[in-house]
Amino acid sequence: MCRSIKTLRAPYTDEVGPAETTAAALQYVRKIAGMRAPSKANQPAFDEAVRQVERATAQLLASLTIAGSSATASAGVSASASAGATQRR
Repeated sequence: MCRSIKTLRAPYTDEVGPAETTAAALQYVRKIAGMRAPSKANQPAFDEAVRQVERATAQLLASLTIAGSSATASAGVSASASAGATQRR
């Protein structure tokens, strides 16, 4: 897929904030759309896709469990990242 999207789950990263989830979502949408920046006509669709990917990313990270641990991967997701994804809905 896109090599510039970094792994956001523990133990690969300690803390994931809104900046990391937004960057990953933006890179994903750019790759899928095949464009770095959309035209003005496509900007609303592009922005909505980024928001949806951000929400899905936050939900995924909050749902993962870490092998050999009773903690979930959401321990590595900051409260602000989860809140930020929720506020963008």
